[in-house]
Amino acid sequence: MMNEKEHWNKIAPSYNDEIFDVFLSDKFKRLPKYFKKHAGLNKTAIDFGCGNGKSFPFMANLFKQVLGLDISKGLLKQAEQRGFTNVTLKQADLTKKKLVLPKADFAFCCNVIMFPVLEKNHQMIDNVYQSLKPGGTALIVLPSLDSAMFSALRLIDVYKKEGIKPMDIPKNEFDYFKANKRDLIQGLIHIDRVPTKHYSESEIKVIFKEAGFTVAAIDKLEYDWDTEIASPPEWLKDPYPWDWLVELRK
Repeated sequence: MMNEKEHWNKIAPSYNDEIFDVFLSDKFKRLPKYFKKHAGLNKTAIDFGCGNGKSFPFMANLFKQVLGLDISKGLLKQAEQRGFTNVTLKQADLTKKKLVLPKADFAFCCNVIMFPVLEKNHQMIDNVYQSLKPGGTALIVLPSLDSAMFSALRLIDVYKKEGIKPMDIPKNEFDYFKANKRDLIQGLIHIDRVPTKHYSESEIKVIFKEAGFTVAAIDKLEYDWDTEIASPPEWLKDPYPWDWLVELRK
């Protein structure tokens, strides 16, 4: 089983090159709009899995205080160098039971609740819930199972336009569907050979309700096709690939 702390400390020096940048790729800039919707200079916020602090330029000026949490000391050192005076950083295993945190008005978590061990995801959701004040809001970005399936379907369409039948498409084009049937049913898609939890819209409604949240909205963070397909043709337009953007209330 992968050691999360070692894994992220190893990646830290090349984090910007290796890890998909949601903020940069957010095609219609929906994420900043949601931050502003829930912002307040009298409010506190927590970023669960802050990495090297990519959310801080968006959040630090909108909240009184931001707490950035991550398992990697290497990434936290990078985040510290951003120099925001109202941002506090803390190393933490976000899947730890009964994680003790100050109560916040707002919580943000971007593509972190995607462990192949599903119990870890449920524990992290519970930690987000417990960190919020009554009436607080959480904004969660999650990999979309629907998008992964749709992107694969569109890739088949691209090949068809080039005269290549589905059965003749190179098998490695679909390597991210390597999991067995039970894992696929549970949304485990391989990203860079790592099994990664993806979510359907219906599953999102179930798991967050079970955790005690009210699901206020399920939106899409859409990305250009070149995030999924190398050199996509010009005719490939909307619907675009997406992550789920989930707005929750405690």
